[in-house]
Amino acid sequence: MAYAEVTIGSYRDPDGFIFQTENGLFRQVNHSYATTYRHLFSSGLYQELTAAQLLVEHVETELPALTPESWLVIQPHRIPFISYPYEWCFSQLKDAALLTIQLQQKALAQGMSLKDASAYNVQFLHSKPIFIDTLSFELYEEGKPWAAYRQFCEHFLVPLALMAHTDISLNRLLLSNLEGIPLHLGSKLLPWQTYTTFGLLLHVHLHAKAQVKYTAQESGSKIKQKPMSKNALLQLLDSLTSTIKSLSWNPDKTIWADYYQHTNYQTEAMRHKEGVVEQLLQKANAKTIWDLGANTGRFSQIAAKMGSQVIAMDFDIGSTEIHYQQIKEEKNTAVLPLAMDLTQPSPAIGWMNKERESIFTRPKPELIMALALVHHLAISHNLPVSYLASFLAGLANYLIIEFVPKSDSQAQRLLASRKDIFTNYTQAVFEEEFSRFFQVVEKHPLDGTERTLYLMQKR
Repeated sequence: MAYAEVTIGSYRDPDGFIFQTENGLFRQVNHSYATTYRHLFSSGLYQELTAAQLLVEHVETELPALTPESWLVIQPHRIPFISYPYEWCFSQLKDAALLTIQLQQKALAQGMSLKDASAYNVQFLHSKPIFIDTLSFELYEEGKPWAAYRQFCEHFLVPLALMAHTDISLNRLLLSNLEGIPLHLGSKLLPWQTYTTFGLLLHVHLHAKAQVKYTAQESGSKIKQKPMSKNALLQLLDSLTSTIKSLSWNPDKTIWADYYQHTNYQTEAMRHKEGVVEQLLQKANAKTIWDLGANTGRFSQIAAKMGSQVIAMDFDIGSTEIHYQQIKEEKNTAVLPLAMDLTQPSPAIGWMNKERESIFTRPKPELIMALALVHHLAISHNLPVSYLASFLAGLANYLIIEFVPKSDSQAQRLLASRKDIFTNYTQAVFEEEFSRFFQVVEKHPLDGTERTLYLMQKR
């Protein structure tokens, strides 16, 4: 076989692992999983889940084994863009949680169970959650409790409860807790009122207290688990479902979620901007786009309707939440909204910093849209325009970017509570710095504003 690189993030599973060659992404299935794999197919569970687009499809290959433990090598359908739970908005994490429970219910009906319930086993394909770990299914044993119950709560229920009841930004705790937010920490951070909610009392607070009993295992004693019938397990899943569904969050509470209600664009000016953006998108003809500072996705939607696949990033999780709800309602399959702060972007983390990728080592786009973004980075974060030009040049060959002068009302809003120290933030300096990396293909002053829109191509 040609050179193969094992994906570090899959090292935890003794039944197989992911690896890559120049021919694509593959998964080795070990002999230890052969019986389970056969049941996955003979029971009809694989066919049911893939037909419903709940589980990623794969094909069996004739590739030789990477290790002596190998029984089969399969090639799963590749997810175009990998994202992580700490980048998802509230409803994305909620939908991923409900998918995981649904899979467990369907698995039990076919004599199987999920042996783990990691949020990292879910990705978004065509803007909907899909399970990607075929080897997570095991044969169900009568009377055996759900082994992944605690993991489900720490990966899904605790983060969602904290986002709904404490603070929406606490989803970022997942970034420093790859194994999920610990039950005891979630229980401490949740307000006392959550003790009156039966589902949270049972699955978080009492669950956290129950875990104390298992600390005895550290001294070598073994605690015998009580058996749980399949009917009791189904009731547990029903309770988790109703608890997850009861959690909600109002995105209107964040700073920029209502940006377009308070923008200085008049109706005609906004129409002109939309028309110019569409014209520039047509000129660049990019298939993949990152929309940085996408807000609620107004311009991401334009790009998607023109046939592009769009990753729409915004630091404001409220804007991302509204955007995700919109694409769900409109069944838009070409946009993936993510909560991403460019000044604190997702880093490479996990074992050897290789389990979860930095946002900038994932597949890069053909085009970047940076509309009404430069002034935020330059004024709110003191970011020199030269840094921004160099940064964007490292991401894509094409750039649609908007320059907003300090005299603009939105820029003045940022300057209202701070001293204007930004003497180099001018259109002349902007063009000079960007010309080091890009050539201007088109330049359009926007009607009714002092703003200018550019299409640039990397030199």
